[in-house]
Amino acid sequence: MFNALVVEKDEDGKTHAGVQEVDEGRLPQGEVTVGVEYSTLNYKDGLCIGPGGGLVKSYPHVPGIDFAGTVEESADVRYKPGDKVILTGWRVGEARWGGYAQKARVAADWLVPLPEGLTTRQAMAVGTAGFTAMLAIMDLEDHGLAPGQGGVLVTGAAGGVGSVAVAVLDKLGYEVAAVTGRPETEPYLRELGASRIVPRDELTEVTKKPLESEVWAGCVDAVAGAMLGRVLKQMKYRSSVAAVGLAGGAVIEGALITPFILRGVNLLGIDSVLRPYEDRVRAWDRLTRDLPIEKLEAMIRPATLVDLPDLGAAILKGQVQGRVVVDVNA
Repeated sequence: MFNALVVEKDEDGKTHAGVQEVDEGRLPQGEVTVGVEYSTLNYKDGLCIGPGGGLVKSYPHVPGIDFAGTVEESADVRYKPGDKVILTGWRVGEARWGGYAQKARVAADWLVPLPEGLTTRQAMAVGTAGFTAMLAIMDLEDHGLAPGQGGVLVTGAAGGVGSVAVAVLDKLGYEVAAVTGRPETEPYLRELGASRIVPRDELTEVTKKPLESEVWAGCVDAVAGAMLGRVLKQMKYRSSVAAVGLAGGAVIEGALITPFILRGVNLLGIDSVLRPYEDRVRAWDRLTRDLPIEKLEAMIRPATLVDLPDLGAAILKGQVQGRVVVDVNA
């Protein structure tokens, strides 16, 4: 038996989440059984803990789209008991039981080894959000972004993706502008490395202008919606925006084709769910080098399984700052 956060749906279609004891025989099939040590909290987790968001296909369900821990059993030669591993993506925690439990069973192909220099706690301080932020920065660099070209904008900067993006970009030598709708987060963002704070209201008004003044050399966007529509019009010639989220809505309000045609702007979609193994290893290797550990520690908000129903509701309202690290054994 082990403890897990289990989400159930009643006859009226309402979901309820609580910590329960679960028999190990209920774990899904997979080659590797992991003793989970830490997980974290992402926007998708908030959906899966609460209304489901169309992500959860059957109940009862164990959410948690990422986890880090120690291999207990393995039918795959790549992993043996005692190995430290990380899982992000592959629809674990959505279509399959996930990391909000003391045990998880998954396909070996979905795991990556814990990089040297990281603990399982630090890996989940990074989590899917930080991993996605690193993928976004890598793709921006692969499309020509380099320090010295001008400011790099990070939207939703006080959230999980944004926090890691700000810290990494600052360490790499970029001039970072952080967008936030919460003035109280300014000291936090400046400590992470933001040299400029952009109030959210400056970028949410929908305009009919085909283009605006060239301001940004690159952008990590976790918001989409009207904000992305404005940002695209402010991008420099042949610059790129890495789109990682849609907290502001899936429709890019006010967007026109003009930035793409007249300025050659690239809109890069960043998928972290099905990213190939080689990219995953590269991203985690970069994180161990390019993410300052002391800044990572400053982002951490500790939590337990019992805290997750409230935290899940809070993240859907944009009320969670930094990185929630869930100790599933506490």
